[in-house]
Amino acid sequence: MLDLLLINGSYPDFEKGEIIKANIGIASGKIAYIGNDTPEASSMVDVSGEIVSPGFIDIHMHEDDFAQEGEQYIISQMMLEMGVTTAVGGNCGLQKQSLSYFKEVIDKLGGAPVNYMMFTGYNSHRGNVGAVGRPTTKEERDEIKKIILKELNEGACGISFGVEYDTSIETEEMIYALEGIDNPDLLVSSHIREGCVDNISAVDEMFEMAEKSVMKFQISHLGSMCAMGLMDKVLERINSAAETDDRISYDIYPYNAFSTFIGSAAFDDEYFAAWGMKYEDILLTDEPYKNMYCDEELYRKARKEYPDMLAVGFVMKDEEVNSAISNKYGMIASDAIIGNAKGHPRAAGTFPRLLGKYVREDKVLPLVDAIRKITLEPAKRLNLDSKGRIELGADADITIFHPDTIIDCATYSELLPPEGISHVYIGGSLALKNNETINNRLGRFIPHK
Repeated sequence: MLDLLLINGSYPDFEKGEIIKANIGIASGKIAYIGNDTPEASSMVDVSGEIVSPGFIDIHMHEDDFAQEGEQYIISQMMLEMGVTTAVGGNCGLQKQSLSYFKEVIDKLGGAPVNYMMFTGYNSHRGNVGAVGRPTTKEERDEIKKIILKELNEGACGISFGVEYDTSIETEEMIYALEGIDNPDLLVSSHIREGCVDNISAVDEMFEMAEKSVMKFQISHLGSMCAMGLMDKVLERINSAAETDDRISYDIYPYNAFSTFIGSAAFDDEYFAAWGMKYEDILLTDEPYKNMYCDEELYRKARKEYPDMLAVGFVMKDEEVNSAISNKYGMIASDAIIGNAKGHPRAAGTFPRLLGKYVREDKVLPLVDAIRKITLEPAKRLNLDSKGRIELGADADITIFHPDTIIDCATYSELLPPEGISHVYIGGSLALKNNETINNRLGRFIPHK
């Protein structure tokens, strides 16, 4: 007998490229029935008119900071509320804490709101050995590599770099970090060196690295780096490579503004002219300047006195973001990062925004393609063979939403939860129902295999 039967819903069949009406049965945490009959079940839920989707997989987010914000869940709770069942932290070279401590806290708290995977962050390790803003010595590179190998052995899914955050990181230094790591299932995720405004050399640097490694390569948040005039050239370069090398891909979030620390290189003066950005295009997100747009005086003051404050830059072209979202390659991810539970609305709205604004309202891409980009494709990249699909034997990580009502509600001033998601199941157990958290300890750390 089934534990649960979801009746009168529809699910994405990725092989057929269609949304198909069917009843979905769950038993022992797995999908055990797909069809039009109504087999016996301990519980039955009518999901008429709704989509029974694989749980969303966020391949690029920034994990909870247990060291700074206490041993509590903030951003991963937002993940759950927008339908995410598996999230990948440690991106952009930025790791909030050691992997061993991160795993320890999840165990101590009895689980997490979502399943977690983690990159080992190169920039953070570079900082830990005292090498910031300058070239590394051979001894420092070797020490960083020891930390990387240790965390890969502890279950990290790959290595992330954030070259724009520290431009003293040289290409050959990154290649050195990858040398000798011969597991083709591991993933390299990289925030490229600079925005592609005059040329796409920063993207080409990633391909140079890929040619000298066996690992998969993921270019991070492509929109915020390349949607300022050269997206067509960037996509042409990526697509040409991806046609013959399935290791190459990218992620992008569905917004026309980026967010990072006001003191980072992304807000250096040199980018103003290149991006066509003005001081008033920068929004500060935290006290004492919460929800204030900059002028030159405030910009200088914030960078000097509050360099770790998150700020938002409105510089991306909508049509170029649309092109990268609808492109046959690539995935949608949140790049969610917050400070004091505040920040860019992508942390609380990415996936409902994709399905509401970009699919239903703007028709940038079909529904089945959008779901594939937030479920099956990231699952394949992460070797999660039992996730990201509605198939017999797959994990019952399921997000149920109404395609006519799902929408993001988060704004740049308040990270409100979305509307239109009725149920989220993790491992066949109910985690969320109609915006009410039922159980936010169903997630676990998933070591890379």
